[in-house]
Amino acid sequence: MKKYAVIVAGGSGSRMHSNLPKQFLLLNGKPVLFYTLDTFLKSYKDLQIILVLPEDHIAAGQEIIDAFFNYDRIRITAGGRTRFHSVQNGLQLITEESIIFVHDGVRCLLTTDLIHRCYKAAIEFGSAIPVIDSKDSVRIVLEDGNEPLERSKIKLVQTPQTFHSKILLPAYKIDYKDKYTDEATVAEAFGLKVHLIEGEEGNIKITRPVDLTVAEGMIIG
Repeated sequence: MKKYAVIVAGGSGSRMHSNLPKQFLLLNGKPVLFYTLDTFLKSYKDLQIILVLPEDHIAAGQEIIDAFFNYDRIRITAGGRTRFHSVQNGLQLITEESIIFVHDGVRCLLTTDLIHRCYKAAIEFGSAIPVIDSKDSVRIVLEDGNEPLERSKIKLVQTPQTFHSKILLPAYKIDYKDKYTDEATVAEAFGLKVHLIEGEEGNIKITRPVDLTVAEGMIIG
């Protein structure tokens, strides 16, 4: 089965207090995006990457590829107005039956094991959404106050969210709505159920300076 990873790296550096988008910040001397690309390329020799970047930063992404990777396995396309539109742009480059991973470019500490487990689950169930348990108490805010939720039934969602192309490609032809915050919500809006698998505690998303510090420690460790 063909394999594609649509890696969405369209974030800004606002929460990092940086003018440079977080995917290009250095982590132990290499850009955050390097680690994400490297792990996917190592996971399967026949996997192709579609890297979705802000149009103004495509040249910076090209520099990373030229410095570290074989460009034959990576294509770059421009992102869109929202994550939904960025993923949609990436999916337009896929025309053949395949398993498609959609991953946040700044989740740079995922492992090849997680990628393999997502692939196997997507082959069997059509989809694979990695999740982890919530360690904290959780409350929902209502119009007239707030109330606790049962923590054991709450899951924190990660990427790569993985689908058979027969599911994901037609799902992304629907009209955009604000509630589509990830691929799972798009697939569900298309009328499909998604399959959850166990994610990884270390598969953190780099969004704030403290995350970069934690990631540095994890790579050294």
